Amino acid sequence: MKLAPRDAAVFLARPDLTRSGILIHGPDAERIAQRRRALTLAVVGPNGAEDMRLERLTGADLRSDPAKLSDAMKAQSFFPGPRAVVVEDATDGLAKGIAPVLEDWREGDGFLIFTAGQLTARSALRKLFEGARNALSLAVYSDPPGRAEIEAAIARVDLNPSSDALADLTARGRGMPEGDFAQLLEKLSLYKRGDARPLSVEEIAQLAPQSTDAAVDDLVAAVANGAVPRIGPAMMRLTAQGTNPTTLCIGMTRHFRQLHAAASMGGRPEEALGRLRPPVFGPRRDAMAAQVRAWGTPRLERALTTLTDADLMLRSSSRTPQEAMLERALIRIAMMRPRN
Repeated sequence: MKLAPRDAAVFLARPDLTRSGILIHGPDAERIAQRRRALTLAVVGPNGAEDMRLERLTGADLRSDPAKLSDAMKAQSFFPGPRAVVVEDATDGLAKGIAPVLEDWREGDGFLIFTAGQLTARSALRKLFEGARNALSLAVYSDPPGRAEIEAAIARVDLNPSSDALADLTARGRGMPEGDFAQLLEKLSLYKRGDARPLSVEEIAQLAPQSTDAAVDDLVAAVANGAVPRIGPAMMRLTAQGTNPTTLCIGMTRHFRQLHAAASMGGRPEEALGRLRPPVFGPRRDAMAAQVRAWGTPRLERALTTLTDADLMLRSSSRTPQEAMLERALIRIAMMRPRN
C-alpha cells in the first residue's frame, strides 16, 4: 500500500505497528535517512539499541545470507517493547527473498524498515511493498517539506515556538537542507531546555547557522542602506572567495524585488513583508521595513532597472571587467537612497 506524502508526518511520529513494515525510497539520500531515523526512534525509542530491540542489516547482508532477515524479524529481546529491523541500501534483487517474510509476519514480530534509492514504477521491490496487504511504501521526493512535516519535526524536539517563531521556522525549513534544519532544531531544543518561555524569532536568529551567503547578505545590506563606503570592501571579500558577479546580481535583484513588492502592497511595511512568500520575520523584517520606508516605490523601480541593465551586461560578451562594472552599478544604486 502506498503511504501518501501528506500522511507521512503522522505515520513517522506514531507508526502503525500492526503493519509488517515500510519501504522508504527516493532520490535524496539525506531526506530518506532523516525519515529512517525518525521512524526508528518512534518504534523502539532512544534506548532501542541498548535494549537489543534494534537490528541493522544491509542489502549486502541479505544477498550473502537471505535467512538473516527472517531470523531478525522473529528474534526476541530480553527487554519489553516493540522491535525494529532496519535494512539499508536495498535493491530489486532482494524482492524475491523479502516476499515470504512479509507473508509470514505475525503480531509481535519486528517492524521492518527498508530504505532504497530512486525506484521506478516497475521496480520489483516497490511493487512488493505497494501490493502487500500489511506493508507500506513511501516515496520521498526532493520537494521542500510541507507545513505538517516541519511542525512534526518541531514537535519531536519538544520546542514551543511563538506564532512568529513558528512562521520563521517554517520558512527556514522550506529553504534549508533537511539535515541542516534538523541540526538547528536540535540546537534550539538544547538552548531552551529548562526555559518555559516560548521560543522567539530573535533566539532563532542568534542560534541559526550563518549561511554561506552571509557575505552576500552584507553586500546587499550595504547597498540597500546606502552605505557606499562598505560596498568596495564587501565586493573585494566576495571576489577573493571566487563568488560569481552574476550570482551577486541575482541576490541583489531578489532583495530589491522583495522591497518593491512590499512597497507596492501599501500599509505598514512590516505587515506587507509578512505577507510575502516566503514571509520575512524577525530582525531581517525590521531592517527591510526601514528600507521600504526610506526608498519608496519610484526609487526601488529605478534600482531594479539598474540591476536589470547590469545583469544583461554580465551575461553579454562584453569585455568590461565584470566585478568593476557591477561595483559601479551597486554604488549608483546605493546613492539613490535618500540621505537621512
